[in-house]
Amino acid sequence: MADQPARTAGPAPDKVRLRRELTTDPGRLTCALLLALGATAAALALPLLVQKIINDFSAHRSLGPDIAMMCVAAVGGALTTAVSGFLLARIGERMTYRLRIRIMDHALRLPLAVVRAQGTGDLAARITSDALLLRQVVEIATQLPLAALTVTCTLLVMVWIDWVLTLVTVLSLAVLTVLVVLILRRLKDNVTGQQNAVGRIAQRFTADLEALTTIKAYRAEPVAARALAADAERLRVVSLRGARLGALIPAALTLGNQLAMIAVILTGGARLAAGDLGVAAFAAFLLYLLQTVPSVSTLATGFGRLQSGLAARDRCNELLALAPESDPQDAGRTAPVPLPDAPAVVFSSVSYTHAGAGDAALRGISFSTARTGLTAVVGPSGAGKSTTLSLIDRFIRPSSGSISVLGHDTRQWPLDALRARIAYVDQAFTLLEATARENLQLGRTTRASDGELAAALDAVGLTEDIARLPQGLDTPLGRESDLSGGQRQRMALARALLSDAEIVLLDEPTSQLDGLNEQRFRAVVQDLAATRAVIVVAHRLSTVQHAHHVIMLTGGTVVDAGDHPTLLERCTPYRELVASQRVPAH
Repeated sequence: MADQPARTAGPAPDKVRLRRELTTDPGRLTCALLLALGATAAALALPLLVQKIINDFSAHRSLGPDIAMMCVAAVGGALTTAVSGFLLARIGERMTYRLRIRIMDHALRLPLAVVRAQGTGDLAARITSDALLLRQVVEIATQLPLAALTVTCTLLVMVWIDWVLTLVTVLSLAVLTVLVVLILRRLKDNVTGQQNAVGRIAQRFTADLEALTTIKAYRAEPVAARALAADAERLRVVSLRGARLGALIPAALTLGNQLAMIAVILTGGARLAAGDLGVAAFAAFLLYLLQTVPSVSTLATGFGRLQSGLAARDRCNELLALAPESDPQDAGRTAPVPLPDAPAVVFSSVSYTHAGAGDAALRGISFSTARTGLTAVVGPSGAGKSTTLSLIDRFIRPSSGSISVLGHDTRQWPLDALRARIAYVDQAFTLLEATARENLQLGRTTRASDGELAAALDAVGLTEDIARLPQGLDTPLGRESDLSGGQRQRMALARALLSDAEIVLLDEPTSQLDGLNEQRFRAVVQDLAATRAVIVVAHRLSTVQHAHHVIMLTGGTVVDAGDHPTLLERCTPYRELVASQRVPAH
C-alpha cells in the first residue's frame, strides 16, 4: 500500500487489558468488594433467621431479638449494596474516561489514509457505544464472582439443611447452565456485528450532515435517506438476531428455575411426609432456593453482558493496534539542523500511487524550490498538485524516490519536527471548533501577542469581521458562531502568516477570494516569500504569475519549470493553460 510503506517494527501496541484497568484504583475496588461481600453475608443470614423465628414460634420464645437481627441484616445489606454500587460506578466512569482519552489521542495520530478507510463514524463508535459496553464490565467483573460466591455459599448451607433437596436443585439447574452457555457462545459474535453496523450507519450519517448543503441544493434528501435506511435495515437485522439470542437467556432461566422449584417442592413434600425434614428447615431451604435464583440469573446474564464488553474491547484493541503516523524510532531521534544553503524542498524521481488506484498520481517527478521566494505548482485538474503538497508534509509517503526538506531527507526528520518547519493551508481552510484566538495560534510554540494577532488579521482584511463576533477573538467558532467560506480562507491565511515555519504550503488559497481580497493575498504572500519558501498550488494563474519559480504538472509528470515569461515562451501546455484563463503576459 503506497500510503503506508513498511516500517521498522516497534513495540507491541498497548492493548486494553480489563484486569489492569479494573485494578488501577485498588483501594476503592477493595472497599467496594468488601461492602458487596457484606451485602452477600446479610442476604445469606436472612433465611437462617427465618428458620430460627419459625422454631421460636413453635417453642413460644421471644421473637424480639430475631426480628431486630432481621431488620439489621436487611437494612445493612441495602446500604452496603448502594455504597458498593456507587464506588463501582466511579471506577467504571474513570476507566471509560481513560479509554476514551487513549482512543481519541490514538485516532488523531493515525495516518490520514487509515482514518479515511476506517470512517469517522466507526471511529466515533469506539468512544460512544463501545466505551459504554466496556463501562458495564466493571459491574459485571464484581457481580460475577459475588454471584458465584453467593451460589456456592447458598448451596453449602442448603446441603447442611438437606443434601437430597440440594442434589435435586443442582441437577435441575445443570440443564439450564448448558443451555445458557450455548447461547452465550453466539452472543459475542453478534455484538461485534452490531457494533460494526452501528459504525457504518454513524459514518454515513456523519458524512451526510457534512454534505447537507449539497444534499439540499440538489434535492437529494430522498437518496441520502434511502442509503441511511439500508444501513438502518442491516443494523435492525443483526440487532434482531441478537435480541432473539438475548430473549432466550431469561426464558431459559425462568424455565430452569420453575423446574427446580417444582422438583424441590415435590421432593420436599415427600420428605416432610416421611418425617425426614422439618417445616422450618423446608421453609429456610425454599428461601435459599428463591435467593439462589437471582444469583443464577446474574451469572447467566452477566456472562452475556461480559461477552458484549469483550467484543467492545476487541474492537478498541483493533483500533489501538493500527500503527500511528510517526515512525517508531521518532521518539529516540533528535531533529536534524537545517542546512543553511540547501533548497527548501527537493523532489528526486518521486512517484506515488493512491491506495486502490490503478494509475500513479505522480510519476518520477523531480524539482527543487529556493529557500525563500514564491514557487507555484500549476497544471490541469488531476495533475497531482495537491498530492505533491501532501508528500512534502508527509501526510502520505512516496512509492519511490526521495524528498528532502531543508537539506535532509524527510525520513530523517521526526514527524513532529518536520511539521514544525512547515505551515499548511488546505483546500477546505479547516478551522477547529475552538476560539478564533486559538485557531490563529495553531502550531506556534509561543503565544502570539494581541498586536501580532491584530496585524495578521489586518493583513488579510479580517479585523472588522472578527470584531463583529460576540466575543471577538475569544468567540468559539464552528457552531452558533462561524465564518463564511471566504472568511475561513482568510483566517487560514492569517494563521500561516503568524506561523514561524520556514516553509508555507498553500493549497488553492484564492478559490473563494474576491478581487480585493485576492490583492491582499498577493501582499501577504509577498511578505511571506521575503523570508520563507512559499509553495502555492493554484488554478487561478493570476495570483501566481509573479512567482519566482513555476512548476508545470501534467498527468503526474513535470513537463517544465521556470518563471512565467519563460514558460509562456517555451512550454505549450503552460501557454494553453494561460490562454484558457486569459492571463496577461506580464
